[in-house]
Amino acid sequence: MKDSAKTFRKKLIISLILFIIVLLSGTAGYYFIEGWEVFDSLYMTVITLSTVGFHEVEPLSRTGKAFTIGLIFFSLGVVAFAVNYGLKAIFEGEIQDVFGRRKLKKALDSLENHYIVCGYGRMGKVICKELKHKGIQTVIVEKERQELDVDDDAIIVYGDATRDDLLKSVGIEKAKGLISVLDSDAQNLYVVLSARGLNKSLFIVARANEEGADYKLTRAGADKVVSPYHIGGIRIAHTILKPTVVDFLELTAKAGNMEIQIEEVVVEEASSLAGKTIKEADIRAKNWVVIVALKKENGKILFNPRANIQIEAGDKVAVIGEPEHFAQFEKMAKGKTPDPPDKTSTALPEF
Repeated sequence: MKDSAKTFRKKLIISLILFIIVLLSGTAGYYFIEGWEVFDSLYMTVITLSTVGFHEVEPLSRTGKAFTIGLIFFSLGVVAFAVNYGLKAIFEGEIQDVFGRRKLKKALDSLENHYIVCGYGRMGKVICKELKHKGIQTVIVEKERQELDVDDDAIIVYGDATRDDLLKSVGIEKAKGLISVLDSDAQNLYVVLSARGLNKSLFIVARANEEGADYKLTRAGADKVVSPYHIGGIRIAHTILKPTVVDFLELTAKAGNMEIQIEEVVVEEASSLAGKTIKEADIRAKNWVVIVALKKENGKILFNPRANIQIEAGDKVAVIGEPEHFAQFEKMAKGKTPDPPDKTSTALPEF
């Protein structure tokens, strides 16, 4: 792609230079041969090159006519080259391609704290949909150029995600996370190794297809490894053994669900929750959400934490409730003033 862009620019510059040379040569020729003014000489050159057939500014001398013949023959090749290449560029989309790449580069340069999704297959499509629903900016990296079912504002880069130069071009140094869901474990392993080497603080999630691949991906630098076949098998078994639990989990995890969701938020230092116990915070009464888990900064997770557990800045709180009530709780956790709670809260939906 880069070679094609360089070739296009090179041909464009060459055609422009040749056209300017012909224009200046014709203008200078009429100026010195016929003694016309510069503008009249330029006018005569333009109508000669364009072959529009207008009358001369003044009758040409014998030398002027000879010069005009030479100018026409010399300019035919230049004009033909410029027209031929111009039409080719327009119909083959080279101009649009160049401007498209320039627009893509500008979009990539402006990204920060985004997520890079390597592989836009069935899993990648679902992942991007979920991240977009949460307002998270993503960059899709797909190896083969093809028509993808994406929105017009989606940022797509075609290339090999295992290459360091491509990962740098999608802003991996400024990215918040990377998700690798390529077809093979070997490809995912290479991506994880490259990504971890380029950004030590990057949060990396990778897919494992074969048994034992999760251990290798973790050693390569992945923070989380997901085995879809293993998870799918457990989900099917639980659907048979614990159908009510599965229905509840699907209800809370479904994107766009307007009834009840499980969400998490980080408690910031400016929050009124920092330094208070769960009982003192009285989150359920104030925000109509229920704390189901608390993850401390040291990584320890407390499920169904007791009332005397203290909430500290930097803790991650997982709550369950209705979306609008979670939004109020999120404001409180970030130190913002929440709106008054809605007293007409509905009960949990039936499932």
